[in-house]
Amino acid sequence: MDAVLVTGGAGFIGSNFVRLLLRQTAGPVVVLDKLTYAGNLENLAEVRDRPNFNFVHGDIADRALVTRVYRDHRPTWVVNFAAESHVDRSIDGPRAFVETNIAGTFELLDAARAHVGELDERARTRFRFLHVSTDEVYGSLGPSGRFSETTPYAPNSPYAATKAAADHLVRAYSETYGLPTLITNCSNNYGPYQYPEKLIPLMILNALEGKPLPIYGDGGNVRDWLFVADHCEGILTVLQRGRVGGKYNIGGDNERSNLELVDRVCAVLEELEPAAHNQALARRGIAAYAALKTFVTDRPGHDRRYAIDASRVRDELGWRPRRDFESGLRATVEWYRAHRAWCEAVQAGSDARRRLGTRGRVA
Repeated sequence: MDAVLVTGGAGFIGSNFVRLLLRQTAGPVVVLDKLTYAGNLENLAEVRDRPNFNFVHGDIADRALVTRVYRDHRPTWVVNFAAESHVDRSIDGPRAFVETNIAGTFELLDAARAHVGELDERARTRFRFLHVSTDEVYGSLGPSGRFSETTPYAPNSPYAATKAAADHLVRAYSETYGLPTLITNCSNNYGPYQYPEKLIPLMILNALEGKPLPIYGDGGNVRDWLFVADHCEGILTVLQRGRVGGKYNIGGDNERSNLELVDRVCAVLEELEPAAHNQALARRGIAAYAALKTFVTDRPGHDRRYAIDASRVRDELGWRPRRDFESGLRATVEWYRAHRAWCEAVQAGSDARRRLGTRGRVA
């Protein structure tokens, strides 16, 4: 049976994708993950005993290890989720982003090129290397318009710049060496298993614990929100039916400002666990989750607006998101309320909810 190699498969989107794969295939699924702060085997606890699941602990920038994984598992598909992904962290420490997002992607691609060269004609025809990227590579939009697959790249953060560089490497390996590649660029994901440094889980957990809800700048920065299960189905659709060498934007068509998003999180929490019954808020004399909102200094170079035009993946491949934003957000809030033990486990000894990305500009 065809094997699938999923790099970064112990992270947020990667682990959701692995669960989807294991529901749909009896073939081997191999996860390669460095298990940094945001990658955790707790994310894969429910599937680790499956006979077709294999885990390899390691770094995609380790060429010897990557070569060994290709040799031992002979993957037909490679899906690259492995990345440093938090913009604030990239502002404070960009080196790790260069090492993983650029150098790591290079090692995966170059080892894939050698691997494909050793395959027979049938296996070579079936091979795919799908690189999962972000809409942040396109830069910032004004009040109108959307990012299409032909939008020029204009990354504004170290994170976005390293993802842009990786995208260009993937395209170059397709054009120069004929490696059968695919690129997907997604909008902001949310849902179960997202590390609590990201906006939605941060707001949920801080609110439940009666802590401030930090909103950058004026809260007017707009993002297009995509439920993670929908994103994973989109990736699988591109793998199965996407045009080799193609690039597909995957978006949720759910634009919300950060302030609107925080207000909705507070409203859902009021329905599910009213502030009047929350002892953490009562101890502080706070009567509503919305009272925890706190405006803080904006992130340097904070892009104002992202919006995805997903018409290509819809028209060519028939994918569209299943979840509307309201039901997806409610399911997400319910999941974090029900998985407080997971939250504590993945945050243990970390700086998950400490403000990062505040280093000043040089001029």
